[in-house]
Amino acid sequence: MFRKKIGNLRILITGGGGFIGSHLYESLTKNRNKITIIDSFINQKRTSFPKAKLYAVDITSPYVKRIFKQEKPDLIFHLAGPINLRREISDPLFNTGFKIIGGFKKILDYSRDYRVKKIIFASSGGAIYENAKIVPTPETYQAHPFSLYGLANLFLERLLIEYSKMYRLNFSILRLSNVYGPRQWITGVIPSFIISILNFKPPKIIGDGTQTRDFVFIDDVIRALIITAKNQKNGIFNVGSGEETSIRTLINKIIEILNIKIKPKYVPLKHTEEVKRSVLTISKIRKELNWRPKYSLEGGLKKTIDWFKSQK
Repeated sequence: MFRKKIGNLRILITGGGGFIGSHLYESLTKNRNKITIIDSFINQKRTSFPKAKLYAVDITSPYVKRIFKQEKPDLIFHLAGPINLRREISDPLFNTGFKIIGGFKKILDYSRDYRVKKIIFASSGGAIYENAKIVPTPETYQAHPFSLYGLANLFLERLLIEYSKMYRLNFSILRLSNVYGPRQWITGVIPSFIISILNFKPPKIIGDGTQTRDFVFIDDVIRALIITAKNQKNGIFNVGSGEETSIRTLINKIIEILNIKIKPKYVPLKHTEEVKRSVLTISKIRKELNWRPKYSLEGGLKKTIDWFKSQK
């Protein structure tokens, strides 16, 4: 399966209706792949995927086994992460995050049973390395996340690694930093800032704005996903810009690009546990897989802002 291009393969994307999944779908359809998507399609219209076979089910559904039997995927991109564990525990959707953990185990069982050649899991670098003492943070750092979301991602990683040891399932784990770009949901920090400023409303900064993040453009992430799928190296790889940007700097860049005079509104922190610094070391993926980001923050923001402006 490992080749220069991903073409003429049977590919399954779990969570393919989301922000990252929809961009991945567009890239993979260029090389005559047979794409199957499993997603509840809460945030995407089904008509957005004309070249894919769609199954509007949750990965926890017993029907998923039938999908594996029928579609026989060669390659899986698992993007259906436990995002609901970011919510308050009183939120009714919170419990679904734990169900997705069980759903992932079933995905691994079916991958073993139906001889899937490789699975790529999109994990969260920001959540895995919460409050790391080494910044920028490498893959070798002994992670001990404090949030349930971070712990869930780490558990899924370990589960995949154990399956690989027992059943020789090829895998790549990509620990993504803060991904942004066109079509991102408005709950993301960059879309929320852009939309506020376009509507001439002061963007809200939680805290003093000195907290830092590693922002990576969606096109660079898609290239990383595809490169790891083509390569036979198993392992964990950070995917980010490798650059540390404060929220205050981010806001100023967006305001400058939009050329709208507006001042942000500072809002007190609700939780004292918020991560102060977060940036990933990307030397491993650069050395082993020859991947590096092509987009600067300014370049990615311009493309993202152009898209949001076109939606008004």
